[in-house]
Amino acid sequence: MTVRAVRGAVQLRQDTAEEMDQQVSALLTAIMERNGLSADDLISVWFTATPDLHSDFPAAAARGLGIVDVPLICAQELDIAGAMPRVVRILAHVESDKPKADIAHVYLGAAAALRKDIAQ
Repeated sequence: MTVRAVRGAVQLRQDTAEEMDQQVSALLTAIMERNGLSADDLISVWFTATPDLHSDFPAAAARGLGIVDVPLICAQELDIAGAMPRVVRILAHVESDKPKADIAHVYLGAAAALRKDIAQ
């Protein structure tokens, strides 16, 4: 197995714990499904949130999906003028036999505009 990194992002419609849970869960699920991954394939996951998100930790959604024995960490994105608001990003380190070029990076909804070059 090789270590690969998978990127993803989603924009929340509003800053609520329910919206955070729903959107981050959808993003994690899409990342895992599109890359044929299970929780056992996860090495670690970094979550970042824009400074305007305060309702909950993005990692709580992963725990709600049953990802309980994987190191998770949350951090705040840089506060850049003009940046897309209410965005949660994920950088997951995984074990996969897929070549780097076959890794599916997932940008849901409006967040697809962030990385048109790699969004699937």
